[in-house]
Amino acid sequence: VSCIGLGGEGVLRTHGREREAQAVIARALELGINYCESARAYAGSESYYGLTLGERRRDVFLTSKSHDRSAAGAFGHLHETLRNMKTDWLDLWQVHDVRSEADLAAIFGPGGAIEAFARAKKEGKVRFVGVTGHEDPAILLRAFDLYPFDTVLMPVNPAEATWKSFPATVLPEARRRGMGVIGMKVLCRGLGLQVPRCETVGPWVRYALSHEVSAVVVGCDDPAQIAQNVAAAGEAPLTAEERRELEAAVAPWARRLMYYK
Repeated sequence: VSCIGLGGEGVLRTHGREREAQAVIARALELGINYCESARAYAGSESYYGLTLGERRRDVFLTSKSHDRSAAGAFGHLHETLRNMKTDWLDLWQVHDVRSEADLAAIFGPGGAIEAFARAKKEGKVRFVGVTGHEDPAILLRAFDLYPFDTVLMPVNPAEATWKSFPATVLPEARRRGMGVIGMKVLCRGLGLQVPRCETVGPWVRYALSHEVSAVVVGCDDPAQIAQNVAAAGEAPLTAEERRELEAAVAPWARRLMYYK
């Protein structure tokens, strides 16, 4: 996959903005992005991909997610996703936003969502199964022990260094298990660009890509943002010293930037 992917949020997490969403997806493909992400919870995002990809479906690594905690509900989500995206399969289907022990109990208990994910993989409806989370690293680590996930989607940004760090805990364990690692919350929903001396996407994208990740995803509002992200991904990743400097600059704002926790 391309080291930077198109997230399913930004203009894609809307309804009724087909023209703008299709322009963003088309620009991403034009600039070489082939990791395309969505989720059943992301408004019209899946349908925008379905409208845009057409014959280019086989050129991309197409992903989505289900937040339903039951097997029946998750499998229903998968059929909706495939219909919306106009495809017969997903390259990656992810258990969405696992936050708590209650989530784990529901997902991995009798009749839980993981049964649908395992079935979908066995039947060839999905190639890989992943898990996502952005609230508590300990919960994701517990999930790793309950199912042999192929990938994890987790926050990777300089604010993480200050509290409950996913890169410091989840990332090395995922790599030890041979999992693909996808970074998210790279720009902290754009809030990071309000931090003094950190107002461009370059340092944030280069920070994320300086970790041992397979790819990072960023949601975009327009084609110009796609171009900015791709340009940043083409630069050298930050050095260890530059990473520490960025973490220090961001630290006073870190808890606000980690709104997702």
